[in-house]
Amino acid sequence: MSLHQEWIEWSAAGRRRRGYAVRLERAPLPLPTVIVIQEIWGVDGHIRDVTERFAKAGYYAVAPDLYAEDGRRPSEMSEERIEAAKGFLDALPPEAWGDPSKREEAVSRLPEPSRTEIAETLQALFGGIANNMGKYVEILKGLISYLGEFEASRGKPVASVGYCMGGALSALLAAGEPNLAGAVVYYGRLPGEDAAARIRCPMAGFFAELDPAITGQVPAFAGAMRRAGQSWTSQVYPGAKHAFFNDTRGAYDVEAAADAWVRTLAFFHRVLRGKEA
Repeated sequence: MSLHQEWIEWSAAGRRRRGYAVRLERAPLPLPTVIVIQEIWGVDGHIRDVTERFAKAGYYAVAPDLYAEDGRRPSEMSEERIEAAKGFLDALPPEAWGDPSKREEAVSRLPEPSRTEIAETLQALFGGIANNMGKYVEILKGLISYLGEFEASRGKPVASVGYCMGGALSALLAAGEPNLAGAVVYYGRLPGEDAAARIRCPMAGFFAELDPAITGQVPAFAGAMRRAGQSWTSQVYPGAKHAFFNDTRGAYDVEAAADAWVRTLAFFHRVLRGKEA
């Protein structure tokens, strides 16, 4: 199965942006598009692999690199630095991930230059979630505008899927982009009532039982979507942990991931091709 892989560029939020774009070499253009929205780790090997999976399913698939500006990332957000930070976090107890004081105490024990480099990268990663979500949504909206005229996707519907941070962004994009055909959330934080009232497309969500801070938001969001008259379906996988779909991480759950993949493809088949699976 031959794939056409490239990095495309568009303008949004005042800068030039880039994304990893994939399609089947022999697929006739244009194609309906799936925007694959990254985890906190960026457009890493796993996200590129997932993007290729959607391309093999017959879509034009694009993973926007939310950390790159004018074609490149800042040094603290390079793929190598993020991988080093990921390895550092993997060595910590799970409760330290969300506790800045515990992270900082662990960083302080590292030798230089690792101490400074990992501290900078962690600040950029976690600070991005806190401070840049609005900017990231604007980058995604700019991509949708670009895709409307691009030869590989011109005139075809666009939907989004996101993982963790990207899941939250997929939901926020649905609330802010009226031209989105559908949105899928994998274990991402869900928006409140006001945002749900602005959503104009079907949505689906996949969550883990052992991820209460995220999964606990599902009932309220389901109610908000029902009151807004919008379609929302969700699955909570018993015994699964946050990031169960990421097959490069310790939380990977093959049964939950396989079921969610089949349901995601069925959802896109419906909203992007107007057909029931």
